[in-house]
Amino acid sequence: MITVGQTLGLVLAALAPTATGAQIPGFVRQKVKAKVQQEASTAIDTALNKATNAVKCVVSDAACIKKAKAAGKAVAVTDASGKPVSSADSAAAIAAATGAPAPGGAGQTPAAQSPTVKPGEGAWANYDFVPGDRIIFFEDFTNDNVGDFPRRFEFKGGNMEVVEWQGGRYLRANGSGDFRIPLPEVLPERFTVEFDYYLDQGGHVWLESIPADTGNHSYVSFSGPGNNSGVYGPVTSDGSVEHHVSGLFLHGRIMADGRYVKVYLNDRGAENFTRVANVPNANLGRSNYILVGVRPSSTMLLGNITVAAGGKKLYDALAEQGRVATHGILFDTGSDQLRPESTPTLKQIGGMLTQHPDLKLTIEGHTDNVGGDAANQTLSEKRAAAVKQYLVSAYSIDAGRLATKGFGASKPASPNTTPEGRQNNRRVELVKM
Repeated sequence: MITVGQTLGLVLAALAPTATGAQIPGFVRQKVKAKVQQEASTAIDTALNKATNAVKCVVSDAACIKKAKAAGKAVAVTDASGKPVSSADSAAAIAAATGAPAPGGAGQTPAAQSPTVKPGEGAWANYDFVPGDRIIFFEDFTNDNVGDFPRRFEFKGGNMEVVEWQGGRYLRANGSGDFRIPLPEVLPERFTVEFDYYLDQGGHVWLESIPADTGNHSYVSFSGPGNNSGVYGPVTSDGSVEHHVSGLFLHGRIMADGRYVKVYLNDRGAENFTRVANVPNANLGRSNYILVGVRPSSTMLLGNITVAAGGKKLYDALAEQGRVATHGILFDTGSDQLRPESTPTLKQIGGMLTQHPDLKLTIEGHTDNVGGDAANQTLSEKRAAAVKQYLVSAYSIDAGRLATKGFGASKPASPNTTPEGRQNNRRVELVKM
């Protein structure tokens, strides 16, 4: 029997954003809002239907990708054997072939590529989400057939299928449905959850593990513009703030450390990211599965689901093991440009080096095995160098205390045969010298 102490309660709801100004009368605003939402939903449905007849192109065949996109066709990017590549690699290949900015994907945020926004600047100066350092579950549906229900989920009811959209794959539901995500272990005291989602007006999606006593757990709720999102339950019922989001396609994040829970929404750029809850006494509980329910008004998309186990603080891990891996340093797709979401992890490293002036580190860059060995090797070297340069510039760390190495895919932390393994292999490691 699962006890309350083993259960996780996470409820996420999302409503679509307002597209009208405050000066328009309420009833008119609602009609315009509904029309905009319906048009957006119809456009997505049209794009998804077109994707079912996607042209298959090998990831290295830029001419095939460019020709298909020029003809207005959807593209299914595969490796040389015909197997779909990850959402991140698909997006990067399409962007490289067409010259368009690549959306984020596996191992990166879905924020717009913006070289003018740097870690520690603007709103990101106070951003404090740090992803767990060990991926225990990741799913971007690249191993599922389009039109099928995801094979790694446990079906409970409804009508849901995997679709291709904008270079990635997502679970689509046009009506109510329920499924369960099995986890390989019970969630630890420190963990993070991330996912991308699209929900039309009035839709919602929730994630929870049903406790033995339903009245004794907290849950996390996400909603759309002008509504409250945050942590709710028997201990705290107002751990939320009113917020406003600017898009239909959003990104949600949860960071839990014991009973301390923080919730974030739509961190797709410095102007949009919002920490919507900061609650020290939540009771989410812990479990080895997550139950998901979807209730869209028209169309729902859900993808790039990541559950990560948190670890010890950086300095403690270095002191005990001599090295520590971090997944909190993010880069633009196929680039060494640091993402602004890297701010909290870089701040931790800079603070650690400042507080311990005798500490010297080697910064290692690592990749998974997707892509060419030479390209991965070069990219890993450049990313390690970018981290060093940032620490020297932002925290005045003596460059002599920092060395860099790139290993490409030559030193995997996990087998590259699973989505979680590939995610764990896309990392920056700090090694004590």
